[in-house]
Amino acid sequence: MRYLALATDYDGTLAQHGQVDEATVGALKRLRASGRKLFLVTGRELPDLQRVFPHMDLFDGVVAENGALLYLPRTREERILGEPPPARFLATLRERHVLPLSAGRVIVSTWHPQEMAVIQAIHDLGLELQVIFNKGAVMVLPAGVNKASGMRAALAEFDLSPHNVVGVGDAENDHAFLMLCECAVAVNNALPMLKERADLTTAADHGAGVREIIEQLIDSDLREHEQQLQRHDILLGTRDDGSEMRFHPYGLSILIAGSSGGGKSTLATGLMERLAERGYQLCVIDPEGDYLSYEDAIVLGDAGRPPGISEVLGLLQHPQENAVVNLLGMPLGDRPAFFESLLPHLEELRLRMGRPHWILIDETHHLLPAAWRSRGLPLPELKGVILLTVHPEHVSQTILSAVDLILLTGKSLQQTLSAFSQTLGRPAPSLPPWALEPGEVILWPVRSASAPFRLRSPPPRAEHRRHVRKYAQGELGPDKSFYFRGPQGKLNLRAQNLTLFLQLADGVDDETWLYHLSRGDYASWFLEDIKDEELAQEAREIAARAELSPKESRAKLRTAIERRYTQPA
Repeated sequence: MRYLALATDYDGTLAQHGQVDEATVGALKRLRASGRKLFLVTGRELPDLQRVFPHMDLFDGVVAENGALLYLPRTREERILGEPPPARFLATLRERHVLPLSAGRVIVSTWHPQEMAVIQAIHDLGLELQVIFNKGAVMVLPAGVNKASGMRAALAEFDLSPHNVVGVGDAENDHAFLMLCECAVAVNNALPMLKERADLTTAADHGAGVREIIEQLIDSDLREHEQQLQRHDILLGTRDDGSEMRFHPYGLSILIAGSSGGGKSTLATGLMERLAERGYQLCVIDPEGDYLSYEDAIVLGDAGRPPGISEVLGLLQHPQENAVVNLLGMPLGDRPAFFESLLPHLEELRLRMGRPHWILIDETHHLLPAAWRSRGLPLPELKGVILLTVHPEHVSQTILSAVDLILLTGKSLQQTLSAFSQTLGRPAPSLPPWALEPGEVILWPVRSASAPFRLRSPPPRAEHRRHVRKYAQGELGPDKSFYFRGPQGKLNLRAQNLTLFLQLADGVDDETWLYHLSRGDYASWFLEDIKDEELAQEAREIAARAELSPKESRAKLRTAIERRYTQPA
């Protein structure tokens, strides 16, 4: 089960004119009976909500005051998630006749058209407060407090990841919390901008729209909407024509295969970094200690002590933690048996908590060999896995049959692809005589009619850091250097690195500087030779600002370069 919880706004979503009808209450009860959790996320103050809604006990957690208060109905505990409003602020609003005016534990509320008076009071008192709108309502909260921050606190209480949550809303103040959720749903009566940003929009409005999503959750876990959920897709790499290839972060099995030293671990680390950046939980099975320096995870076990299964599961109970299960401390022959014991526990955790979202299995041919199917283990749901191997022909056929994407690295590409295909009893596609450069891979979407194609995968952060000194101060070759030539081609000033580029940029005349800036030459060099897509984008943005003088555009580009390459991390 992918979606373990539903989080819904109250006014305008669950409720219409402040009331929730019996049909919607019945749908909430059915969702609870399916084993999922329920969260209410509202701008209302808690006493007001309790007065109008007598079914609070249906919810596992209530985020009230637009994220500033967490209420747990089972224990009736209230947890304040922000600083109370300053007394002087409330007094000022009253002195200025801001009416109506309500103050909760943290939130201060009024209605349009009082927003300008509120903003003026915040300015006059020098306060760090934010104003949030909810259709006609005007809410004042401490900076950084919103429905998303409150939702994070609620999910942490139950060790849930937002990637296992469906959020439903209708108004401006729902943007942040909906974007936090894996699936963002707007009811049909929602504001147009919220519908535009949401993943799905219901056919029905208000409570009927919430019922619509609840029934789909119970019936299919929203599988029919899978192709619409592209907001979280992860970059795999860039094709030869410059187009990006992304993969869906749920329900896939990826095989990375190739010769030793061909870049499998580098490719896998880059994929894991991008998954971790988006908050997906990872568990890395590391038989040979290849991921001990992976910064986004806690390493369990070392060369002298193998990890314990309870230790692994205990860490993965916390959705913000990733685990590297280091097997170096156990004899080589014992590692497959340990993995066999661990895998059912990981699958049980996935069934119960929806995590870990991804499992990386290095040396798959050793841990899941060809004979694995005969060992009497129940077949796990081998999706959300990244498999690495030098020898796909030695991997269990059962495991290979679940693969959706294969990424080929190193040398002997055709041989590796043929080994994979022959193990499954299918013909292998023919590859052109590609000789891959570092960072390049071959991708074959196994379940489609597409032919294999070449990708350039972005390097992991660790590799990028190794290259920073080279780009900043090293010696790029003549074909990778930048040349200031000017509009008439009279100059031939070569910049072998970024430091020299900045020195020459300060010295060339304005006409030469602007010539290369307007043509996009700086951005092209940063993208193609420095391999820095973000810096290239900044250069393009600077070039697009016609109002900047040559001095100002030089200064802005210098700042962008120095921020990345000359300041300490």
